[in-house]
Amino acid sequence: MACGCSSTAVAEKISWNSAVFVALMLLFSSCESNTRDFTNQMFEECVNNGNYKVCDEIYVVREGETLQTISEKCGDPYIVEENPHIHDPDDVFPGLVIKINPFNYRP
Repeated sequence: MACGCSSTAVAEKISWNSAVFVALMLLFSSCESNTRDFTNQMFEECVNNGNYKVCDEIYVVREGETLQTISEKCGDPYIVEENPHIHDPDDVFPGLVIKINPFNYRP
């Protein structure tokens, strides 16, 4: 079955679809960063107002944090010992999930 479409018409359709795809990707990526900024702002407001526990038992590392800063903030000096999936204490990245046991809650 012959299409009857010229290669120029096919190329234009592909070009148009690619341009729409790139524009949508740019739009979605900008919305994602605005959502993160809003979420971080709301988190900090809750912490500053005292409405949110800073360290739950399950903690997700945020950008710029180290095990030392998390340990100081949460009061848990044994983070590496309690999280066997952390092989290198210097290799901590945003999104890493760790278990926290604040020192004052230890038996």
